[in-house]
Amino acid sequence: MGAFNAFIQRTARSLHRLVMLYHPATLRAKGAMWTSGLAIATLVVVLFVLSLLWGREPEPFDVRGSALEYAGGEANRVVTGYTTAATLARVAGTLLDKPGGYLSNDVVPPGVFMDNIPNWEFGALVQVRDLARSLRNDLSRSQSQSLEDPDLSEAEPLFNFNNDSWIFPATENEYRRGIDALERYMARLSDTSRRDTQFFARADNLSAWLAIVEKRLGGLSQRLSASVGQVRVNTDLAGDSAAQQSTTSSSDVVVKTPWLEIDDVFYEARGSTWALVHFLHAIEMDFESILRKKNALVSLRQIIRELEATQRAMWSPVVLNGDGFGFVTNYSLIMASYISRANAAVIDLRSLLSQG
Repeated sequence: MGAFNAFIQRTARSLHRLVMLYHPATLRAKGAMWTSGLAIATLVVVLFVLSLLWGREPEPFDVRGSALEYAGGEANRVVTGYTTAATLARVAGTLLDKPGGYLSNDVVPPGVFMDNIPNWEFGALVQVRDLARSLRNDLSRSQSQSLEDPDLSEAEPLFNFNNDSWIFPATENEYRRGIDALERYMARLSDTSRRDTQFFARADNLSAWLAIVEKRLGGLSQRLSASVGQVRVNTDLAGDSAAQQSTTSSSDVVVKTPWLEIDDVFYEARGSTWALVHFLHAIEMDFESILRKKNALVSLRQIIRELEATQRAMWSPVVLNGDGFGFVTNYSLIMASYISRANAAVIDLRSLLSQG
């Protein structure tokens, strides 16, 4: 009897579980779980696809065609300096209008989880800030005692606004105002009846901007080379026997980029060189007569060629970081090689421009 009762109890429990399995309430709960799971899976797929689309770097553009577009197709409005200003506005606008928009200040997925393109944006933004400052302080002024252009004096600080402000005010709004100020300057510059708006294509003005470019490229090259880590001789006071510094430092300096920051530095360099290639193409057009006179046009084109090599397609989904002559390549060292050669060519170009 005991065994028979146990069998009856097990059978009853099995029947109860079977009934509950197909009970309407159970089916509704399972349906809700499946619906929730499907919604979450769909959301993950959508965010993944968006991250792929937004993670693509912008394509290069033709600076001559872009300037003509800004001028409404009227070639006579593309005066000296117009191409440089138009290229600056176009590069700044690309940061805001590329697929996904401006990502550096995103606070929601997938932008908040992406770091490659925000670093790319910052690299390009630094070049925008440098050229905007040079345009305000040097390229649009004939001498140190001359008045600065009112629209350029408004645009330059706007581009220096915090690059990751989400709201109150949003970074995009401030940069858009800077672009608007640039376009007002361009409209006045293309009006040949006005005499109060100028762009001075002179060797000393160009050299002043190239001095900034030289330092930017040198800094990027050093940071990229530090991807493998190395001991460097401290040369901070080299070349001046009377030079001093605030605090003492070691004769040897150990430099190494943290592993998690290697791709950040790489993409910042990609963005910086992308913007710089366009600016140099514009400079080639606006300073052509000066460059030909100094026999420096070929030097500028060589700089552009070296920097264009930094924009070649990547065939790896991650930034590879092999050691020197190791089995795996090192993307950062390859990038540093191109940038170092471009930097050396910038130094030579500045030397040519300083010659009488």
